[in-house]
Amino acid sequence: MSELDPEDRERFEQLVLPHVDAAFNLARWLLRRREDAEDVAQEALLRACRFIRGFHGGNARAWVLQIVRNTCYTWLEKNRPMELSVEFDEEVHQQSDATPESLAIAGDERERLTRALEMLPPRYREVLVLRELEGCSYKEIAGITSIPIGTVMSSLSRARRQLCAVLDGSPGEEANREM
Repeated sequence: MSELDPEDRERFEQLVLPHVDAAFNLARWLLRRREDAEDVAQEALLRACRFIRGFHGGNARAWVLQIVRNTCYTWLEKNRPMELSVEFDEEVHQQSDATPESLAIAGDERERLTRALEMLPPRYREVLVLRELEGCSYKEIAGITSIPIGTVMSSLSRARRQLCAVLDGSPGEEANREM
């Protein structure tokens, strides 16, 4: 940040820094490993710093999260390409020894939810995290992910159904039809 002129530095501090936690949160859920998320979020924030002059108003949070998302997918393509190509499959993604009863006994609801979210493909995790954890609107999610609002809504619906299927331990009728 030392290369920034004072005006750009001030813009970065006002527009980007308030969203550091959201940036890390999205990276953490997309990449699933804290260390990877820290590195990728830092890289994304450096990109935001480099391109702060290119931000000409609008929703700064959505702009930052879009940079984080793109940086995460670039990292995944380079480091875990198979993860991006695997679609949700209940038999593949369910832990072999986990049953709904053992999951309930093993930990609290938050831990179950965390594990269930981590079983979903990255694209479903991202819409759930952006909507439910970061509170983004459909319009913001569409801007961040560069997909139409209708696709955001249908992806969110599918992601919720698959999350419920993982939590229940069995895919529902609708989840089966979509696989």
